[in-house]
Amino acid sequence: MISTSRKALIAVLATVLVTTTACGGSEEAATKLELSAALPDKVTGGTTLRLGDPQLQALIGASGLDKDLDDAGITIEWANISGGPQSIQAFRADKLDCSAVADIPSLFAAWTGTSTKIVFQSVTVDPLEHPFYKLGVAPGVSVSSLADLRGKKIAYSAGQAQGALVLRVLQKAGLSQKDVQLVELTSTGDSYVTALGSKAVDVAPIGAQNIKLYEAKYPGASSIYTGIRDDASTLYCLTSAVEDADKAAALKVYVGVRTKALLWSNDHPDEFAKAYYQDTQGLSEADARAVVEINGDKAIPATWDAAITRLQETADLLAKEQNHEKLDVSTLIDRRFEKVQADAAGAKVVTGDAA
Repeated sequence: MISTSRKALIAVLATVLVTTTACGGSEEAATKLELSAALPDKVTGGTTLRLGDPQLQALIGASGLDKDLDDAGITIEWANISGGPQSIQAFRADKLDCSAVADIPSLFAAWTGTSTKIVFQSVTVDPLEHPFYKLGVAPGVSVSSLADLRGKKIAYSAGQAQGALVLRVLQKAGLSQKDVQLVELTSTGDSYVTALGSKAVDVAPIGAQNIKLYEAKYPGASSIYTGIRDDASTLYCLTSAVEDADKAAALKVYVGVRTKALLWSNDHPDEFAKAYYQDTQGLSEADARAVVEINGDKAIPATWDAAITRLQETADLLAKEQNHEKLDVSTLIDRRFEKVQADAAGAKVVTGDAA
């Protein structure tokens, strides 16, 4: 039998536990930021962002802008992660807050139940002159225009930017999926280049920076331009990250720093080439500089209107061609960061969307 004094002690301890739990809940609630609320200006000391942003990691370090992050009290845990599949997997495991990708991963994150928000948009100056992808053509295969794709075996990855590009190319050429043979193949490493070289496929979208290497490696190989704008470049984050007041404040600083670092790379192409392509990716000095030239200068749009319109068009196409549900892409965009970018870019914003 429990004594009266012991009962009293248990009651006191229970009261303390309830009070402590309630206080903890209040503190957690206080750090939650509504998506409609203004971004906080003050970063809580020691706030950590987990970022898959390898290229900008190199640029921020080379430009000295990492000092701005240190001065703001932000700790960055860098992850060597890029691309949709890797980032979505890391999001689901709660190992990452944000990742640098094209525009397609945000769509597939939504379609597969992972809630994310785009917090950064950049474009390429003269995007058709500096495409991210060209269509690699296998040795001995004759393709000199988009019309020649009819009947060809084309490498295709439904959940990646390359897959969306293939569908847009077919649309531009007036062809349907029935007019070609789509070969399911995830683009990792040099998988598409190898598939072309072995003639497992006739055509595959490969990075424009890899075209010369591909054509040199496989005599008789060729490539053609898509004629399609493919320069979407974003930073997307878990919705839970931008709903965290501390992380949202840190992201506000990071987006500004990222903007400045990207524009710095335009003015310092040799330093950019060395910091990322040479020191990080292992390219020779000549190849590193060639890649930077092929990729062209980057720009920050004054507004995200045009980028959102293009993303909606892509989402509608993928919904139709891949049997996804219709998606309102405005739900995937956190436009609070739009002005953060524009302010950081200042007079260097592009009002014409670099079209």
